[in-house]
Amino acid sequence: MGWPTKLAVATAVGGAGAAGYLGLVTGALSLDVGMGRRSRPLGPQTIAIQAPREVVFDVIAEPYLGRTTRAMQEKVRVLEQGSDMVLAAHHTPVAGGRLTATTVETVRFTRPERVDFRLVRGPVPAVTESFELSERGPGTWLEYAGELGTDLWGAGQWWGSLVAPRWEATVAYSLAVVKAEAERRAALT
Repeated sequence: MGWPTKLAVATAVGGAGAAGYLGLVTGALSLDVGMGRRSRPLGPQTIAIQAPREVVFDVIAEPYLGRTTRAMQEKVRVLEQGSDMVLAAHHTPVAGGRLTATTVETVRFTRPERVDFRLVRGPVPAVTESFELSERGPGTWLEYAGELGTDLWGAGQWWGSLVAPRWEATVAYSLAVVKAEAERRAALT
């Protein structure tokens, strides 16, 4: 094989690798081969919110079950809606805002104490998460916990070690937004 052929093969392999990486990072390519599944915990993250549990639940559920604000429409798009569950696409900036990762998740609501998320499509084959809300004095204790699963043994475990911290940081930001909005609403009453 001559150097032009080797160069063409190397370019094709490099291009396919880059496209695969971008596909995984943005959620456009979802690999679920079911072999060598490794799981790791997400969280727990706990936050105290000075608002009634029902208010906190409503703040979490509103983008899915209610009217979505213009700002939230850029982050969450409901694809299908039932009485207690939705299928929603979540859009998250990655790579310093140069790319957008899209995950598709089912979101199930158990009023007023729990919201469950299950990944349908994203950068890893499996994620389950929950927000549990419990009353603590005059406020609410919100606990987030989950599990992230990857395939392909060590390679998947490595990929999960890259995805999990970013996933948890996104959740932490969402929890801070929920806290601020719930406390704002509670102060108005």
